Amino acid sequence: MNFEWLRLAMFGNLVAWCNMAVLMKRRSFLQSSSRAMIAAAAVPHLSSGAESLRKIVDTHQHLWDPDRINPPWLQTAPEIIRSRHHLKEYQAATAGYDVSAVYMEIDVAPADLDREAAEVIALCRDPSIPTLAATIGGRPDAADFPAYVERHSASGFVRGVRQVLHGPLTPAGHCLRPEFIKGVRYLGGKGLHFDLCLRPGELQDGAKLASECPETRFVVDHCGNADVKAFHPALEIGETPEHSVDRWKSGIDALAGKANTICKISGIIARLPEKAAPGLLAPIVNHCLDAFGPERVVFGGDWPVCLLGGTWRQWVEGLAEIIQTRPESEREALWRGNALKFYKLPSAP
Repeated sequence: MNFEWLRLAMFGNLVAWCNMAVLMKRRSFLQSSSRAMIAAAAVPHLSSGAESLRKIVDTHQHLWDPDRINPPWLQTAPEIIRSRHHLKEYQAATAGYDVSAVYMEIDVAPADLDREAAEVIALCRDPSIPTLAATIGGRPDAADFPAYVERHSASGFVRGVRQVLHGPLTPAGHCLRPEFIKGVRYLGGKGLHFDLCLRPGELQDGAKLASECPETRFVVDHCGNADVKAFHPALEIGETPEHSVDRWKSGIDALAGKANTICKISGIIARLPEKAAPGLLAPIVNHCLDAFGPERVVFGGDWPVCLLGGTWRQWVEGLAEIIQTRPESEREALWRGNALKFYKLPSAP
């Protein structure tokens, strides 16, 4: 089956991750009982208790209804995420948790950017729903970018902008073009951030952009799109990793060295092969937490894209196990405290 559509999808971790996840779900990830034991033992199931019931700010909430806005990539996406995934479904997925959310753009067609932004802003105005703010889509190098940003940021609910930079139609170094830098600098002048969603081998470009735009805040999405295969060569997953461990680490470290940059611990569960335990993600999570420090990391659910590797609940519980030995203050900062400050959200509901 041809999964070239995945290379054309330009939002979040879907581009790089769906391809691997779908392929893996058509084969056996663990080819021996010994490898199965490694994956199963990596993270035990999180028992019910205070950790699993904590208040959470989910800084990466996707919502879509194909009957209203149907992004081009969604029309050929895997069935598990192709249908409606909107507020009702999100609330069902997060049931049992006290969740506030920040909407993340879904790579709509350019003609639908204004409509998407207007619809999510309308949601944010409703105090009965969990979505409190939004990161909207946008093209920093577009001639009308300042007017577009001004039009929607005036609502008071827009916190930032994202353009995914790892699609095949976006060449390496695109974010370092003068026009792009100018647009990202404009965001900083408006008090807005830019989400960095880059190929793992091009994280250094993000660090250079952060240096070029010192007044703009940046969020590194999905732990720099790390490829889980690179961290577990003994498991012989099958495909060649997209990057080496050292190259990814050096990119993360370069980004972490920029004071105007934070990291979103999100999305990587979508890269887990079938039946693999979330504990396999520990080397990725822990390096990001250590590199950025406890005050510069936030949690993101990446629902419903996370369904390619596990449910929203499985991601939360798996991450809780990975970080369980860290101080309570650091865990609280990751789940909620840092996001409240960075996104300027009310401390309740």
